[in-house]
Amino acid sequence: MDPRAGVGVCVRGPPMASSEHGGPAEAGALTGLRVLVVEDSWHVAKAVTRLLSILGAEVARPVATPAEARRQVSERRPDVALVDFCLRDGEVADDLIDWLRAQDISVIVMTGYEVIPLAPGKVAAVLQKPLNPTLLVATVRQVTSH
Repeated sequence: MDPRAGVGVCVRGPPMASSEHGGPAEAGALTGLRVLVVEDSWHVAKAVTRLLSILGAEVARPVATPAEARRQVSERRPDVALVDFCLRDGEVADDLIDWLRAQDISVIVMTGYEVIPLAPGKVAAVLQKPLNPTLLVATVRQVTSH
């Protein structure tokens, strides 16, 4: 059975995300932040995009392949990339992650797998699916706060 089956992000009503003070984040908490979403599951991509957009992030149309991701970065450089590790047709995002890092773009990996073959320090963070919206937003804020 595919461990990615049935994963997603549940976004209902106003998003609740950690703020620096421990309370819910307000709409606009990610204002001006440019985010690339690379995810082959339409439902996950849509939910992540919606959550980040509600909080003020600039999220272009999610993409599902490394080629689409590279094209989108060439058109509009993001501050951070949220990348599913296992993409369409079993393609892993290892080369895309290396390329994004070479472009000085921070990478947060999203995965339904317990263990993925990543060298320590290769990405800014790894989030397990199903994604917790509060943890997702807190991680994006932490990674982009440098």
